[in-house]
Amino acid sequence: MTDFEHYDDNEEEYKSKTQVKREMEALQDLGEKLTNLSAGQRKKVPMSDTLRAALEEADRIKQWGAKRRHLQYIGKVMRTEDADAIAARLELFDSTSAANNKRFHQLEATRDALIGENGKSILDQYIQANPSVDIQQLRSLVRMAAKEAEQGKATTQRKKLFKLLREVQDTQLGLL
Repeated sequence: MTDFEHYDDNEEEYKSKTQVKREMEALQDLGEKLTNLSAGQRKKVPMSDTLRAALEEADRIKQWGAKRRHLQYIGKVMRTEDADAIAARLELFDSTSAANNKRFHQLEATRDALIGENGKSILDQYIQANPSVDIQQLRSLVRMAAKEAEQGKATTQRKKLFKLLREVQDTQLGLL
């Protein structure tokens, strides 16, 4: 069997050197994004202890050349990680990402629906869908935010309600 026939049978398995290099650089770039996260955000990202230790070590390195070599090491460690799960979690932290914007708009819509005229039925549906929510706090914030909206006052209670909804969603997503 010639090399050509071998590659023809296993076409999906064959990757050029350039493709492999691009994939490794993408993993290295993802690792570099991880180094820019705060310690609290890193705890929320699913990763192995080896990668976590490498990221902590990267924080201690100050020299550019050493940091560049360490980023290459992080890229190598990233080969054994679930890069898709890490990238998805990073996207939630990125305030400019489409996923974060979509999540933000959904939370706003939920908040506005809770405050709106049909708020009672929507509140009951929300409580059913999210049994871990502090019902008393939620009802209180909805009531105060609705009153605030009627009077055309500042948006303090609406912001507090949004924050509570975001915390509930973060808990469900494992971000807290």
